[in-house]
Amino acid sequence: MEISLERPDDFLYVRRVENDAVTVVDRRFTRSLVLARNRVIENWPVSNASCLEPADIEPILALSPEVVLLGTGHSQRFPPSNTLHAFLAADIGVEVMDNHAAARTYAVLAGEGRNVVVAFILESQ
Repeated sequence: MEISLERPDDFLYVRRVENDAVTVVDRRFTRSLVLARNRVIENWPVSNASCLEPADIEPILALSPEVVLLGTGHSQRFPPSNTLHAFLAADIGVEVMDNHAAARTYAVLAGEGRNVVVAFILESQ
């Protein structure tokens, strides 16, 4: 049996998630970032989910996703309720999970062609 590795060519994919970095395609990011199917927003100025303010998610909202996956580091941490409310007020679904789960979920949804955005909070900035 022949096994071959196929990589998606119609969206940016997450190759690897570490505690202090995320690799998108072949580029390693060590600062928080926002990833859409065709765009990376680098150096997202967020380092802690518990301090996430509605103003911090404006770059995400500007992408008009149908769903946002919020990766909050090596463990799941919920942001303040006013930040979650800002997503809901914009009629955008949001799921909060650790970075590994966010990357896996992003791969599935992006592979289905969904308009998904994943935001990775990297705490070791």
